[in-house]
Amino acid sequence: MVGIPPGITLIRRLSGGKNWSLDTYKHFVLLLTFLAYACYHASRKPTSIVKSVLDPQIRRSGSSYPWPVGNVFVKDDGVAINMTRSHGEGWAPFNGEDGTAKLGEIDVAFLSCYSMGMYVAGHLGDTLDLRLFLAAGMIGSGIFVGLFGMGYFWNIHFFGFYLGMQMIAGLFQATGWPSVVAIIGNWFGKERRGLIMGVWNAHTSVGNIIGSLVAAAVLQYGWGWSFILPGALMFSGGIMVYLLLPPYPELLGLPCPYGRNAPNTQATAPNDEESLIQGGDDIQPEVSSSHQDRSVDRGGAVGLAEACFIPGVIPFALCLFFSKLVAYTFLYWLPFYLSQTAIGGEYVSVKSAGNLSTLFDVGGIIGGILAGYISDKLKARAITAATFTFCAIPALLLYRIYGGLSQSSNIALMMLAGLFVNGPYSLITTAVSADLGTQSLRGNARALATVTAIIDGTGSVGAAIGPLLTGFLSKKGWDARDLGIRILKPMTLANKELEDLLPNLFYMRKEEDNQGIKKKWEVLIFQIVSQEPRFR
Repeated sequence: MVGIPPGITLIRRLSGGKNWSLDTYKHFVLLLTFLAYACYHASRKPTSIVKSVLDPQIRRSGSSYPWPVGNVFVKDDGVAINMTRSHGEGWAPFNGEDGTAKLGEIDVAFLSCYSMGMYVAGHLGDTLDLRLFLAAGMIGSGIFVGLFGMGYFWNIHFFGFYLGMQMIAGLFQATGWPSVVAIIGNWFGKERRGLIMGVWNAHTSVGNIIGSLVAAAVLQYGWGWSFILPGALMFSGGIMVYLLLPPYPELLGLPCPYGRNAPNTQATAPNDEESLIQGGDDIQPEVSSSHQDRSVDRGGAVGLAEACFIPGVIPFALCLFFSKLVAYTFLYWLPFYLSQTAIGGEYVSVKSAGNLSTLFDVGGIIGGILAGYISDKLKARAITAATFTFCAIPALLLYRIYGGLSQSSNIALMMLAGLFVNGPYSLITTAVSADLGTQSLRGNARALATVTAIIDGTGSVGAAIGPLLTGFLSKKGWDARDLGIRILKPMTLANKELEDLLPNLFYMRKEEDNQGIKKKWEVLIFQIVSQEPRFR
């Protein structure tokens, strides 16, 4: 049973009992979930910002203030550039000879717990109150992100402490994505879902940008503040979600686009959403007693194994595995890479490298919106994801080869890489997950969080592997293009499977009977299983 958020109840009382229109509630839910998941990503960014402080491989001068206040590019003042460490600097245990590897282990510990927790969190999200589940995850995550930063003030140099804080934070962070996607899927039907979710998914990049700017701005006062402030932001976001976020429209007496309660809701509400949108506060749907009791029961959740056999879940999950491998490698290591690499014969300061890396996320915002818009127009999610993925390969190679030529080329190619890398990542984790979690089970809204968790959890395994490999490879230099190509090739094969086998997965004709749909899905499953070795 799910109750109305206390903040919504208070707003209704203050407004004399008037209810908002469906359109107003949709915008409200979009904004709240946008802010909530932006907090999640903001709290993940500090580790990438403080890497060069914890493990100062190279001693260089830098500007006193971060971008945009100070200079982004800082010329080298003649200090010899090599890979010898500055002994006595940094923070033990990360400033030793294996410091870079330890930072990689911190990343993989967080992401491993995140990916494993995702599968459990998805099922729990379909079983429990999404509002309470999401709020608890945000509050817990904020606490443990802050505790990581407290290691600076408590003068802790035990590696196990930092490893443990990251692992527990990863488990709490797993509550976020299945919950917010399920809530958005509950409120929005399939029409224009790609574009709406593409714009909404900008919270990922916005959160990265906010996290980078906040962490870099307070870095001069001690690296611990770079964790405490994002952790406090996360904690505050959890309180906001608890007070204000309604997880289901029928909870407030509004029609649901689909689901267990949709038929009953449609019987007592206007026939279309437009009448509610145009009506504003004066026109409200009549609701049954089940809605008036201020709670709603959405039935039993779908099991994890059952959700895995939904056609399209496994191939899209495999595709996301490789997409997130690349995206999270940039998320965790791009600031470190920029601070250690000459760009047009100049170097960026540690703080400015963190701010400069936000341009990758700016490109990601554009890529997510563009991918969603194109997939809506073409009515082909898989083909859109495949096209963006193919384009990501030359974009990444161009950034590695020509990104160091000049400042302008680095910025332009970084944004281009962000566009093509985050495009399919955004599309699969939002619109595709929502499509599979609702339409594929023919109206069972309780599969949304589970399907989202399976897809994003599998992707998070790749997200854990990428930063770990980078941590070890960076000790031998950054020119590892051949390995990157080998990693990207399976991703293109996975997308090719999607393009060949699943072009009409979400757009089957309504006149087909259930038996025909079932046979078509059985054929798709057989094709996917019989060609499974091509994904390896």
